[in-house]
Amino acid sequence: MKLDHIGIAVRSIEAASRLYGGYLRLAAAEREELPGERVRVAFFDAGGARIELLEPIGGDGPLARFLAARGEGMHHVAFGVTDIGAALKEAVAFGYRPVDPQPRKGSGGRLIAFLSPKETLGVLIELIQSERDREASDRDPKSG
Repeated sequence: MKLDHIGIAVRSIEAASRLYGGYLRLAAAEREELPGERVRVAFFDAGGARIELLEPIGGDGPLARFLAARGEGMHHVAFGVTDIGAALKEAVAFGYRPVDPQPRKGSGGRLIAFLSPKETLGVLIELIQSERDREASDRDPKSG
């Protein structure tokens, strides 16, 4: 596994971009709206990993509830995996509980799954796989 990104919950991507794209001078990458997740995302390149800003769409989704309860700040840490199904099975074998029983599509069409923060020291862990990650693994069995 390798660090893919750190997700940060914000009330406004535009306002938060002043810090990440302005002061910190991180290069803006893709932006996307995920209506099914009730979230808008913006990525910034941070030298080998990325920062993902997450802004709620509407007031009733999981991210909106997170912001209401905890305020802005770190939401999750995401690790890239080559086979999300195998990674979830291994997580369960280690005693970590997935939030959802099956992976689902996240930003960029990548497969994602979360592990419950109750078992992961209070940190929401996201596992994330893309077809590119899977194809690289098929070519090089030593990759993560």
